[in-house]
Amino acid sequence: MKKTSVSIMYDDEKFNAIKLYMSQRDLDFKEELEKSVDSLYAKYVPANVREFIDMKGLQTKPPKPIKPKPQEEYTEVVT
Repeated sequence: MKKTSVSIMYDDEKFNAIKLYMSQRDLDFKEELEKSVDSLYAKYVPANVREFIDMKGLQTKPPKPIKPKPQEEYTEVVT
């Protein structure tokens, strides 16, 4: 599934404090933030919509065929 980037503004001192105390517990800020966003998704997106999105994600698109490179013609010059 295609990923998107999310950007928010947050107080710098608070953010640094979060990173400091999370690092003391060997926690990764990005992983914890993704868990929080997943929780919001589960809370606010109706179950039938989540199921539909999951089904769409399971469908795999066939790989695009690779076009062969045109071969250079070899012509023998006879003199």
